[in-house]
Amino acid sequence: MFSDNENPGAENSAGQTTAAASALEQTTQPETTGNAPVAVAEKDAVLAPPLEPVEPAAVTVNPAEPVAEPDGAAAVEHASVAGTGDSGEASTDATAEMEQLMEQYAAPHQVPAEGEIETGQVVAVTNLGVVVDLGGKTEGLIPVQEFAESDGPFPLKAGEPVEVQRTGDRKDGYVVLSYQRVRRRRVWTKIEEAYRNKTDITGKVVDTIKGGLVVDVGVRAFLPASQADVHPVRDLDQWKDRELTVRILKMNRKRGNVVVSRRAIQDEQVQAQKQGLLDSMAEGQIVHGIVKNVTGYGAFVDLGGIDGLLHITDMSWGRVASPLDAVRPGEDVEVKILKFDREKGRVSLGRKQLLPDPWSSVAERYPIGKKMSGKIAGLTDYGAFVELEPGIEGLVHVSEMSWSKRKVHPSKIVKVGDDVEVIVLGVDSNVRRISLGMKQAQTDPWQVLAEKYPVGTVVSGKIRNLTEFGAFLEIEEGFDGLIHVSDISWTGRVKNPSDVLKKGDTVEAKVLKIDVPSRRVSLGVKQVNDIWSTWFEKHKVGDLVRGKVSRVTTFGAFVELGDGIEGLCHISEIEERRPKGDNPLQSSGTGQRARPGGLLDPGRDYEFKIVKISLDQHKIGLSFRAAAKQAERRDMDDYRSTKTSAKATIGDAIMAKRSQ
Repeated sequence: MFSDNENPGAENSAGQTTAAASALEQTTQPETTGNAPVAVAEKDAVLAPPLEPVEPAAVTVNPAEPVAEPDGAAAVEHASVAGTGDSGEASTDATAEMEQLMEQYAAPHQVPAEGEIETGQVVAVTNLGVVVDLGGKTEGLIPVQEFAESDGPFPLKAGEPVEVQRTGDRKDGYVVLSYQRVRRRRVWTKIEEAYRNKTDITGKVVDTIKGGLVVDVGVRAFLPASQADVHPVRDLDQWKDRELTVRILKMNRKRGNVVVSRRAIQDEQVQAQKQGLLDSMAEGQIVHGIVKNVTGYGAFVDLGGIDGLLHITDMSWGRVASPLDAVRPGEDVEVKILKFDREKGRVSLGRKQLLPDPWSSVAERYPIGKKMSGKIAGLTDYGAFVELEPGIEGLVHVSEMSWSKRKVHPSKIVKVGDDVEVIVLGVDSNVRRISLGMKQAQTDPWQVLAEKYPVGTVVSGKIRNLTEFGAFLEIEEGFDGLIHVSDISWTGRVKNPSDVLKKGDTVEAKVLKIDVPSRRVSLGVKQVNDIWSTWFEKHKVGDLVRGKVSRVTTFGAFVELGDGIEGLCHISEIEERRPKGDNPLQSSGTGQRARPGGLLDPGRDYEFKIVKISLDQHKIGLSFRAAAKQAERRDMDDYRSTKTSAKATIGDAIMAKRSQ
């Protein structure tokens, strides 16, 4: 008995016997008894069929030895038979048939070895099995058990040729044959050839197991789920009973293991199709494809074996918030090849390029200064994008959104979807940019502000910000005025505005100046209570006033004339002019330095004469020397008016004053 996976060679029997030849010689020996001719007896013996099939031994039949010519009466009878044959047609045919049989038996015959494949003919199908004629008056039997696993119709019918293999057993006078062994050997041979040549074979899915499918290709082969299709297979049960064309990946005949793949065939087909598509592809070509899948940055389009990327920016001339707004998976689209890398197999596609470019005539349609209406399409930290028409957007920079100089995020001014009016500030078709302004489409509030708050107007607001040089007061929402540190107080010297004002304080200030082109407003807090105007109304040049020396400097003395009113008495107006080189500020001969201001002491009250008034600059010039002279003349006049003597002198007046 041979294994199903063995392939024994057709070896000749080493010891050849002459059993068949001996049987033939015994049949052809002339009979010594009776009156029947020897030739007839030989013919009958040769033509008579055996009563039951006898399996010849697996030996080679040697050529029969030559039969000796008969002597005597036998020879005469032989000759007479031969002579009769020449005279009749029947005897001639019988002789020819006899000679043919003799030659057949005389030729060397080799009985097929056990395990060798033979071809026979189906004689009949019985309950025991299939009877097969092997030739040489040998019949074999294929047991019915060999067809027990056959699900389809019975594979053999009477009269059909069939390949079998002898098992070496006998049953009911028949040689036991195997049909399945031959079939499996043929199948394995076919599988081996397909594996070596990498050719495809067809099989049927008969079962599902963990991790894959069982495919009947003559033997049970394993098809992994990952090799069933180019796409992931989720439901293996749906593949049952399907006819598949597969390729053998691995095989082990001894163990009976076969692994097949369907995906390998598909990959080759896709690769061939892809290569053909690559060869015929060129930039600028218009092709059709199916949207395979959609991502956040675009969509992949199947062009028939190769995928191309349709970027979100190339889907439409207008703004596309999401690729799903432009395409859907499975949609058939017409696209243009924008860029093609043959080596890497990368294809960039465009859809908007099939439509007219709206930017080609944008310069003529959007001249500078034209007022347009649009919709806010997007917001950034530096501005807002306004859609003027599908495919045309302009940028409104944050500085062009409001007349206010206050830095505000664009989202605090507008939101996506708002309808706005804008003015075209600039157009650059080469880089596809349009600069827009929102504030230019509105009335300039600074012009309104200048009319609403003329110089001298007192306004009220909150301190929004403090700096080293002043404070910013919010006049209206978005409009600030500067209160300089020098305009905070009349009385004291303010070094830091934060010493007097706090952020958020509500104060009143007077508009000192409005500069519309530079968008600036100058305010003053001390000007709200202008004590200088009141003082100037009551005093004029030549008046004598009393004041307290607040501080003394090298060039004179500052005199406080009232609350917040201060005048300067220059050093030249304190004492009489001295000869050149005689300066009271220089060191004296005793080594002591004369005090600044000469005769004036800080903190003391003196009488001064107003010698100069500057209304615009709020400056008052004083003279101590002139006031002293005027006081002397006044005393003299008073003395003269009280004395009757006409000879009274100035000295007398002075002495009279001292004596009082």
